[in-house]
Amino acid sequence: MQDYEGRCHCGAIKFNFRAPNIVDGLRCNCSICTNKGALMSSFLIPQEDLLVEIKQDALATYKFASQVAEHHFCKICGIYPFHHTLRKKGHYRVNLGCVDGINTLDLPIDVIDGASL
Repeated sequence: MQDYEGRCHCGAIKFNFRAPNIVDGLRCNCSICTNKGALMSSFLIPQEDLLVEIKQDALATYKFASQVAEHHFCKICGIYPFHHTLRKKGHYRVNLGCVDGINTLDLPIDVIDGASL
């Protein structure tokens, strides 16, 4: 297990978590994930293990379709740092592009079928 830190582009939303070594990423083919194009963590993070610091009331949330998944983004810079997953209530996936020290261009990618849910 390793400690990770991340942030949105402007730094108004910062987060940290403990997870296995990040060696791959995940993409989803649902409409919102396809549009935002982010590479997500392949692992889930329990809600109590994702520590979030928010400045300037910057965190906003977008829900659609089933209204279960919560896609969080920064109201200041527009970056999506993490979301509550549809697949397992009370768990998050993080945007690996926001995690310090991770080069998403170097990671192998799997795709999940969120469009069929």
